[in-house]
Amino acid sequence: MNDQIRKDRVLRLLSTLNQARELGLTVEAAGEGFLVMKLPYSDRIVGDPDTGVIHGGAITTLMDTASGSVTICALSEFELCPTLDLRVDYMRPAEPGRPVYARAETYKVTRNIIFTRCEAYQEGGDTIANCVGTFMRIGKEATPKTYRDLITGSTE
Repeated sequence: MNDQIRKDRVLRLLSTLNQARELGLTVEAAGEGFLVMKLPYSDRIVGDPDTGVIHGGAITTLMDTASGSVTICALSEFELCPTLDLRVDYMRPAEPGRPVYARAETYKVTRNIIFTRCEAYQEGGDTIANCVGTFMRIGKEATPKTYRDLITGSTE
């Protein structure tokens, strides 16, 4: 599978996720086992109106979505992989008025579990947060065919 197919599949997945649509998440890059996602800054995601700092929940959602979506980039065939565990370590607040990026990668794929790590950052800045996650592989056949076809773009 080439990088454009990976990116298209992730974009179709994002279109099915309410939280991704509400936050305006976009895919900046996708490759074998990695993904870069962008969270644009908006007043809707501000956690502290006095400082304009983004709410930690929006950053956690960005990292969880990027980490879960990177499973698409690691598997040759699409299957749903729900989050089993996600540990987030916050390093510093994001600078107001600027987008936040998440770079997720898979570092081990087993028959049952996919292990990921992710970094949230802003261009030219230090790390905002790091996370590690585990995602359960439920298998291609356990993923509803209509949903699988939607994500893969199948017209069969």
